[in-house]
Amino acid sequence: MESEYDLKIKEACGVFGIFNPNGEDVTSSIYYGLCSLQHRGQESCGIAVCNTGGPKGNMNFHKGMGLVSEVFKEEILSTLHGNLGIGHVRYSTTGAAVLSNAQPLVLNYIKGTLALAHNGNLINTQELRSELERVGAIFHTTTDSEVIAYYIARERVNTNNVEEAILRTARKIRGAYGLVIASPRKLIGVRDPLGLKPLCLGRHGASYILASESCALAAIGAEFIRDIRPGEIITITATGITSNCQLYQDTHAHCIFEYIYFARLDSTLDGINIYDARIHAGAALAAANPVEADLVTGVPDSGIPAAKGYSEASGIPFALTFYKNSYVGRTFIKPTQKEREFGVRMKLSVLESVVRGKRIILVDDSIVRGTTIANLICMLKNAGAKSVHVRISSPPFLYPCYFGTDIPSNKQLIASSHTVDEICTMIGADSLDYMKLEALQSMVGDLPLCKACFDNHYPMDISSCTENKNNDSRSLRL
Repeated sequence: MESEYDLKIKEACGVFGIFNPNGEDVTSSIYYGLCSLQHRGQESCGIAVCNTGGPKGNMNFHKGMGLVSEVFKEEILSTLHGNLGIGHVRYSTTGAAVLSNAQPLVLNYIKGTLALAHNGNLINTQELRSELERVGAIFHTTTDSEVIAYYIARERVNTNNVEEAILRTARKIRGAYGLVIASPRKLIGVRDPLGLKPLCLGRHGASYILASESCALAAIGAEFIRDIRPGEIITITATGITSNCQLYQDTHAHCIFEYIYFARLDSTLDGINIYDARIHAGAALAAANPVEADLVTGVPDSGIPAAKGYSEASGIPFALTFYKNSYVGRTFIKPTQKEREFGVRMKLSVLESVVRGKRIILVDDSIVRGTTIANLICMLKNAGAKSVHVRISSPPFLYPCYFGTDIPSNKQLIASSHTVDEICTMIGADSLDYMKLEALQSMVGDLPLCKACFDNHYPMDISSCTENKNNDSRSLRL
């Protein structure tokens, strides 16, 4: 059972790939790249590397449960050498949080070896799995990532190169995906045609890098080149870079939650600076939902940029009201609920001298079940706050996501069964307002968005996923 502080929308995964044509080792770059993507997944991680000058099929890899720094100690890193490699950090959206589902997936097949790391979620996994099982495929995991890898391997038998096999596979899969794939001589990146999941390209010296976010490039001192285009397949070899845009389509739908919460503040996705987007969100909140108060504050760390935006637009001073102890372990691994609650209090404490006697505007990015924000409001009032007005920089969550954002079941989404006034009373706030749906676009300009978790308008047909959107969203992900 998770603690109150950990009841947040979960990220899907982060992917990282690098190729150095001069034969220099890339393992440390993958390690630091994954550390910078740790916010996208904390359940498991893995690295797969090979030497392009060596015999084909020499892929060496290691995977484990936990954070990157926990899994990859020096003695493990010292066994992984290669000038081509990929890495992955995982939060499970399909498949249990067990070691067998950790990535990258490394597959040996009749035409060679490939390693694959996947961020996203497919909606036609069962259809593809059944097709592969009819021709003798035996699956070892419940993930859609393994389905993608098997399908590439099957198509490779009848194609001239792995890029053609990947293109054929991409024509079959439906959903959201950012893929990095390593074959013995090539690093390949694939982004879904809608652009639901991010993927970018960078360069560091002679090396080229693919990553979920630009912050991973900065972590290794790499230069950001550009975002991978929706529907693009990009291949990096010793002779250079080639691009295939046969999957390109005019309709795009970038996941809004990357800009609200998922991506790191220092990242830029599809031309949108994440910090600026969240400042704009706070400003939109202030314009639509004003209230008299003495100070504006944010829930650490996710609500702070929007809180600053609210402060700047409203003229109400911004202040930090919570101290976050960064040296406390993850509270959800405590063995009892009482210990978990102590862990929460150790992780967050209120600055009483700041809040005493003040009317406070508390900003956060979302409300899922309501327990997190209720606990924080109680802490503020116990510390002497006169009133707490909650402002949320996203609309109410009402519908499940089928594309890799782990939104809980509708039964667990407080907004699906309660009005705003009811939620306000339940969490103990003096007032509550959400971001208006129509204001979301102010965060990202004219970038086309997927907002289905808020408005039920999915960018593709999801009828194969569910007959009833009110069932458990995780069980409905095929």
